[in-house]
Amino acid sequence: MNRLAFTLALILMLAAPLFAAPAMRVDYYHTGNDKEEHFSLDRVLIEPLPWAGNPARPIDTTNRGKYFFEIVDVASGRTLYSRGFSSIYGEWETTAEAKEMKRTFSESLRFPAVDKPARVAVKKRDAKNVFQNIWTFTVDPANKFVERGAKMPSVGSLIKIHEVGSPEDKLDLLILGDGYTAAERGKFERDARRLANVLLQTTPFKERERDINIWGLVPSSLESGISRPSQGIHRRSPLGASYDAFDSERYVLTYENRAFRDIASNAPYDVVEILTNSSTYGGGGIYGLYSTVAADSAWAPYVFVHEFGHHIAGLADEYYTSDVAYLPATDRVEPWEPNVTALLDPSSLKWKELVAPGTPLPTPWPKEEFENRSKETQERRRKIRESNSPEAQMDALFRDQMRRETALLGGSAFSGKVGAFEGANYEAKGFYRPQTDCIMFTRDDVGFCLVCRRAIVETLDLYARK
Repeated sequence: MNRLAFTLALILMLAAPLFAAPAMRVDYYHTGNDKEEHFSLDRVLIEPLPWAGNPARPIDTTNRGKYFFEIVDVASGRTLYSRGFSSIYGEWETTAEAKEMKRTFSESLRFPAVDKPARVAVKKRDAKNVFQNIWTFTVDPANKFVERGAKMPSVGSLIKIHEVGSPEDKLDLLILGDGYTAAERGKFERDARRLANVLLQTTPFKERERDINIWGLVPSSLESGISRPSQGIHRRSPLGASYDAFDSERYVLTYENRAFRDIASNAPYDVVEILTNSSTYGGGGIYGLYSTVAADSAWAPYVFVHEFGHHIAGLADEYYTSDVAYLPATDRVEPWEPNVTALLDPSSLKWKELVAPGTPLPTPWPKEEFENRSKETQERRRKIRESNSPEAQMDALFRDQMRRETALLGGSAFSGKVGAFEGANYEAKGFYRPQTDCIMFTRDDVGFCLVCRRAIVETLDLYARK
């Protein structure tokens, strides 16, 4: 290549991101109860930064999420983009409250901006876990009501925590801080770097760290900390994160979707982690939406990684002895989550290629002893919360629980083997997990099981361009 050609090629390469499609966002409202649901359009807008997703993988083939959306070119009928996702509404409709009242949640769909009219089709899994159309509408980018050029909330400069390449070539993780005052910006950066390092030292993220960018943003809060209604604590934090989501004292979510999305739009992102400036044990994670963690909890490293597993790969909770807000399943269809099964047909187990010959299905483990110990722990846990005891008591309880469960599960006959171990997905019977122990099952220092690792790698391959 001669010097002129080389120079022109270099100029085009450097300029390419400037001409990348911007990100388009559809904000909408999701309303209903346990028997009906409705959608209504809020706004369509062009975000200020180029789309950060992998242009080589616009179509999602992972079959994850309770919902799924497609962007289809009206003129040609060609699918331009698709993604599976889950939502706060999708979780809420399985709670007891949904039987008593209707609620409305703000949600968003993000995709590379279209330059011609496109049909947006939202689908939901039916009783057999098959996606069915539930809402369709058309987006016309020429419509004068499509917001473009509007300034987003000022959130300070973007922090480069781990930058290894262009956003369109990497999985971009955005860490947002909530409940940090302007004077605590330095604390947020330390918290974000500390927990980002934990993630990058965890398999399979450790092996794929060159495929991951990590960014940080922290809008200033007027008060330090976030809301915790069960203790009478209410804060107007920028992202609106709060404990006690679904009346579960440890569940941290934000319902302020518009604020969350506008703040996040100041950075390139595929996935989002919200660090709350709080010390009480807690967090949350929803596939394709965000995950959360209380940054100052002694268990923040575990919660960060566990909840991020929900968010990035759609992993199910494998535990079943802790208190949750969700009602028991009324049937036993095969779950869409990659790490739990109803084992309706052992010969077609979704992770059967990882099962060693001769491993029985279901696979035996010390289930009764585990449940008896766990019942005792849960009773002590409830008493600590009811008495508003110091967090150190809860930490000590969890450390004792981890010591005992590590010994019990690690010493069982099929420890470290892949099989089908009954007890998962919040239920003692009828659902099975892949291994005796996993970070999706306990707080033990065991990392992700082989099946969860495989599911995370599939998501990394969807967003990181080779």
